[in-house]
Amino acid sequence: MNDMRLTERKVDSKEIKIEARDVQVFYGDTHAIKDVNVDILDKTVTAFIGPSGCGKSTFLRTLNRMNDTIDICRVEGAINLDGEDIYDKRVDPVQLRAKVGMVFQKPNPFPKSIYDNVAYGPRIHGLAQSKADLDEIVERSLRGAAIWNEVKDRLHAPGTGLSGGQQQRLCIARAVATSPEVLLMDEPCSALDPIATGQVEDLIDELREKFSVVIVTHSMQQAARVSQRTAFFHLGNLVEYGETGQIFTNPTDPRTESYITGRIG
Repeated sequence: MNDMRLTERKVDSKEIKIEARDVQVFYGDTHAIKDVNVDILDKTVTAFIGPSGCGKSTFLRTLNRMNDTIDICRVEGAINLDGEDIYDKRVDPVQLRAKVGMVFQKPNPFPKSIYDNVAYGPRIHGLAQSKADLDEIVERSLRGAAIWNEVKDRLHAPGTGLSGGQQQRLCIARAVATSPEVLLMDEPCSALDPIATGQVEDLIDELREKFSVVIVTHSMQQAARVSQRTAFFHLGNLVEYGETGQIFTNPTDPRTESYITGRIG
């Protein structure tokens, strides 16, 4: 049972961006997430770690209501973004996902040009008043995703023609083009080679200056490299959550220590 109760309004002088309280997730009769309480900070990288099937990706998907797309999924409890309940019936999930962007495990560029991949979100959300505005958003997003110099001369070439690492950075550019406040990443490097992984990790470090970044990773080394705070999930429970250095060097729960030392996982 997870008995964490985080009540402080500030941690490490950074504001709380997302506040989750007593979150439960059910897939039909299966209780996938149990009593999760966590505060996710602004302008911080938070890593979710744990064995396969432990619930970390399921919980990540509650943060922008991606679980709404699964008929048998039910979410209980409270998840507040800047103090507002994202599961309130008045909240439009499409608008929420513009504020809480997501990058998936496998790069999934649209079958469109590089330019149109990035322009898609700003177009449907009405963020550009003119072609010049859109051009500026596309360039700023591609620069923010550290891929502008590689694609600026072929913006009208298909995004699917890029390498895997470039496609993932294009997907990050697409996610940041709507000026989100939170960026969710579900194992964003698992399909990439070590060089591309290093580029995306460098990018994550830059992105946290503007966003709250939450990353699910199967790599403890990656979590240690990119995150400031780490949450360890096991069997649907949030076992332990705190500063990354403390979680990896001095965990308080024996299950965390067993996972980090390779005895469970």
